[in-house]
Amino acid sequence: MTSPAPPPSSSSGHWSVPAGAASTFSWEYGDGRERLLTLYQRGKDRQWDAVRRIDWHLDVDPADPLGTPDEALPLHGTPYWERLGPERRSELRRHFAAWQFSQFLHGEQGAMICSARIVECAPDLDAKFFAATQTMDEARHVEIFSRFLREKIGSSYPINGSLRTLLDDTLRDSRWDMPYLGMQVLVEGLALAAFGLLRDTTRRPLPRRLLAYVMQDEARHVAFGRIALRDHYRGLTANELAEREEFVIEGCHLMRNRLRGTEVLENFGVPRAAAVRIAEESGHLRVFRRALFSRIAPCLRDIGLWSPEVREAFAELCDGDVRGSDLDRLMRQDDEIAEALDAERFAAEETARAAEITEMIALGEDTSR
Repeated sequence: MTSPAPPPSSSSGHWSVPAGAASTFSWEYGDGRERLLTLYQRGKDRQWDAVRRIDWHLDVDPADPLGTPDEALPLHGTPYWERLGPERRSELRRHFAAWQFSQFLHGEQGAMICSARIVECAPDLDAKFFAATQTMDEARHVEIFSRFLREKIGSSYPINGSLRTLLDDTLRDSRWDMPYLGMQVLVEGLALAAFGLLRDTTRRPLPRRLLAYVMQDEARHVAFGRIALRDHYRGLTANELAEREEFVIEGCHLMRNRLRGTEVLENFGVPRAAAVRIAEESGHLRVFRRALFSRIAPCLRDIGLWSPEVREAFAELCDGDVRGSDLDRLMRQDDEIAEALDAERFAAEETARAAEITEMIALGEDTSR
């Protein structure tokens, strides 16, 4: 991998990556793998409209969009924090929310392009089927995060250099499985964990619902990557597996650096070297980072990329705890939370309608006397 690249020029508004993989057609139209086809069916059944499912009228405090406690901000407890007054601290919260959701947005566009690339280059038709539904899912996620940033926060950040480098390396690679590995396992796995932590800690209804609904889709995507890559990697040589493990290790270190948020700190007058040091010394960030990588480790074990070198890298990333999470349990939980939020909203709407009808009946009785 190359070193982290600077953000694309804001003057052009575009970033082009030369395609490295060939388009592959499959003339085998028979039955595919049952579990992938089941995910494909679920992907079709679970399509939803972001305009209708999300109540965009819910208010968000632009000064504190996520209800972020002081302790979660890297500057807290440093001399820089003491120099900030109440207004600047509120501005810092807004900037961190803008930075987080901007990276979510850029990652989701990367996932949209990578899933389209999987449709183009995967050799099996069942994989193409599912990736086609995922491309639509990712387009919806780009729509959601873009709207949230634009309407509720009012500012955004450019793509982080580490994320851009991982996307660049993933898309340039000619091997058809690399979009799976770079996006489905690394970027999507990390995003799922980040979404889950914010979903479970925010006190704000709109970002909680938004994240829960996106996670319901992402759980299918990670399951897809696990099935497809596990099947493929069983047939690779030791050298081919080692190449992919090297990609994983480098990619995870890029994602680790992506989590620092030094761009935000620099906007508040912190020199870059000090911003990196403050981020690395943040106890909250270490806990956050350990939780994020906990979803990736079991996936790598499952697909067969769990050599001593990978385990050593994850021991560093996870502060020695490489057990990871129970992915199947977490995915069931993600689905249940989204469904419960839907049920809660439906019940509230029914209660409001019932109250409105009762009020109209009472008004009618008053006028008939």
